[in-house]
Amino acid sequence: METENLPVSPETEKRSCVCGASKDAMVIAGAILLGSLIIAGVLFMTLWKPVSESAVPTTKQEEAKKPEKPEVTMDAIKALFNERNLVFGDKESKVLFVEFSDPSCPYCHVAAGKNPNLNKKIGTQFTMVKDGGAYVPPVLEMKKLVDAGKAGFVWLYTNGHGNGEMGTKAMYCAHEKGKFWEVHDLLMSAAGYDVLNTTVKNEKSKANVLANFLKSAVAPTDMRSCLESGRYDDRIAENSAAAGSLGVGGTPNFFVNTANFTGAYSFKDMQPIVDQYLQ
Repeated sequence: METENLPVSPETEKRSCVCGASKDAMVIAGAILLGSLIIAGVLFMTLWKPVSESAVPTTKQEEAKKPEKPEVTMDAIKALFNERNLVFGDKESKVLFVEFSDPSCPYCHVAAGKNPNLNKKIGTQFTMVKDGGAYVPPVLEMKKLVDAGKAGFVWLYTNGHGNGEMGTKAMYCAHEKGKFWEVHDLLMSAAGYDVLNTTVKNEKSKANVLANFLKSAVAPTDMRSCLESGRYDDRIAENSAAAGSLGVGGTPNFFVNTANFTGAYSFKDMQPIVDQYLQ
């Protein structure tokens, strides 16, 4: 059955035209809207970037991981055994010890083994064998091996407690006269800890006080003259730069060849590595 073609009234046509015009308008509007959305999306994707670490608030930046320590080579260790540093023994020894220290630092005193009451006070794990504990101060054992001709040793300063600069310079002055260890041991005693941290600190004006304290090792006039001359002032910066180049950030800090021991380790912990190299 064929569909009958009915006449379209002007009103119906108009409505139809209106209806047709509305559909066209909707199509056009939809196209415009779609186009707008596409453009907006492109702009959004172009301008938007993921939040990078550099854009993270300061508190997050402060929590960022610290850079990895540099790889330490034997060449870098041997380079410390030069005429400007406090060197003992032969740098061609099978075992080379490096100590980064601060004579005002309590844990450096622990490792030096010359201030037994401080060892006990800091913790029972640092009570020395001779006092009934299990701790073996590494510096004493290192010196024994150096004196026996089996190892080389270099002492360098880096800031670990804040009051050790004058003490460090005093050790350089003493080294001139072959009295490093005598002055080292006096500064690493209970009295030395007290005089550096409560009286002398880093004040050159207190050179006479430090010189008088060390008089049993070096004549006070010689020590005072050396300290006041400032001839070892630059060693503080040099030693600290060496510490930074090896990734050292605190004291005490030891190297047994390239093996690093950060902190006041007992020599018992170092012994296996030492024995391995001495074979």
